[in-house]
Amino acid sequence: MATCEVCGNDYGMTFEVHAQGSVHVFDCFSCAIHRMAPICEHCRVQIIGQGVEVEGHWYCGAHCARAEGRAGIVDRV
Repeated sequence: MATCEVCGNDYGMTFEVHAQGSVHVFDCFSCAIHRMAPICEHCRVQIIGQGVEVEGHWYCGAHCARAEGRAGIVDRV
């Protein structure tokens, strides 16, 4: 059994996420989201969907990017 790096649960059905050269161990998707999801630099929500990245800054959508003064950002539909 492995231990979740977020909540410390010692669980037989943990899973690994391999990202940017690191391996992370979680017991559920909510712990993985808590640790891995970027945070919108305007409204501070965790970005679960695509979000938008502008010059290395993450936003949950075009509205928040524009509110931070980023120009020309459009949500994809």
